[in-house]
This record gives sequence, C-alpha cells and structure tokens, in this order.
Amino acid sequence: MTNAADSGFNLRLQGRVVLVTGGVRGVGAGISAVFAHQGATVVTCARRPVDGSPYEFLPCDVRDDESVTTLVDTIVERHGRIDVVVNNAGGSPYVPAADASAKFSTKIIELNLLAPLSVSQHANAHMQNQAGGGSIVNVASVSGRRPTPGTAAYGAAKAGVESLTSTLAVEWGPKVRVNSLVVGMVETEQSELFYGDAESIAAISANVPLGRLATPADVGWAAAFLASDAASYISGASLEVHGGGEPPPYLATTTAIK
Repeated sequence: MTNAADSGFNLRLQGRVVLVTGGVRGVGAGISAVFAHQGATVVTCARRPVDGSPYEFLPCDVRDDESVTTLVDTIVERHGRIDVVVNNAGGSPYVPAADASAKFSTKIIELNLLAPLSVSQHANAHMQNQAGGGSIVNVASVSGRRPTPGTAAYGAAKAGVESLTSTLAVEWGPKVRVNSLVVGMVETEQSELFYGDAESIAAISANVPLGRLATPADVGWAAAFLASDAASYISGASLEVHGGGEPPPYLATTTAIK
C-alpha cells in the first residue's frame, strides 16, 4: 500500500466541502492533500497564511470563538455548505509541568481541546440543517493515553478530545457523525525538532511495530475514511493511527521473551 496522497483509492469525496484546521503544514498538509486528491473542495485555516498553498485559505485563530464563527459562516456563504471538519490544529512545545505557567497551560488547553469544540459547534449548527448532515474528525493523540512528560497539559487536552468526541457523537447523531484519530509519531518537515537527528528518528522508527513513523498522508487517509460514506455507521469511535503502538518499556529490560 502506498502512502501517497494521490494513490488509486477512491473514497468518493467528490464535491464535499472540507475544512482542515491547521491544514497548511505538517500533518494538516497531508490531510488536506488526501481530501483534495479525492475530489473534495478543501478549505484550510491557520493564524497566518503559507505562501504557495494550493488550497483555499482563510485566516483564523481557532482559539477565538468570534474568529471561528466568521470562518465557518464564510465557508458556507462561499460554497453553500460544509460537509466535513477535520480538527487538526494543535500541538505544544516541551515544558516540564513544574515550569509551566498557568497562562501557558491555559493556552495549550484552549488550542487542543476548546478550539476543536468551538469549531465543531459552529460547523454542527450548519450540518444539522443539511440534507446529508456532516462528519467531524478530531485529531487526538497517543499522548492522551499514556504519560507525556514535558507536555502534561497537551496530553490532558488530547484525552479530553476523545471524551468530547464520544459525547458529541451521542448529542449530534443521526445527522452528524463525530470520530477521532489517535495519532502516534509522524514524520514531517519538523521531525528533528521533536525526535532528534536522522539517527534518532531511525532508532525510534525501529521501535514501532510497522517499522516506521507515520507520514502525514497516513493520517490523511484515516481521516478521509472516517469522513466518507464507507464509514457511514461509524460514530463516536477512536481510530488508532500509530503503526501498532509503542512496546511497553518493561520489554526493553525483561529477559522473559528474549
């Protein structure tokens, strides 16, 4: 199976209007590329535009509810509908919990938990009145399921994203499906900032059961699947996109299975 965004698979997303938050770099760019190659109209947003982006772009700070209102309303005014939202915008720098200020932690939780809620609320208001409803895909993380030293608020927020997903699926069905992706390590243009040099990345990759880090397109294909009619009976689910996960630390020390 190829990881290319333009592989031969067809999820029949032609004509869908898709918003990908933070869709211009890294994982977001991979998500946008998959949807675009599947025939969708892709709208991306970020606080600042990126030169040369091939997708329609609207500036938006997803932490600001008024900005989000303008974003979603503009999409509907231009295209007549909004069919899919992928809440991808997020992240956190490394800061040990003992050193994190209250302001810092608040901003991390706003970006990674409250922003997806805000975008989802405004999109749902339109989706509920559309004949075909809509689909929301929230990008969660393995950081929400295990200890995340140095990114405590981020991990807590991503755990909240999974809880939020299951609740919204109950409240907003049957017109709107809501699912999440539990994403593991992804190789992007900024990988060395997170994982170290090429030698470190190779060592980390060898520890993943599938033998490599994810590509942004891997995440994009998972998001496109959940947004497509192929997943029409999937809602409130968390799809793990982590290459098999990370072996428990004790396996590195035990002699029982060597």
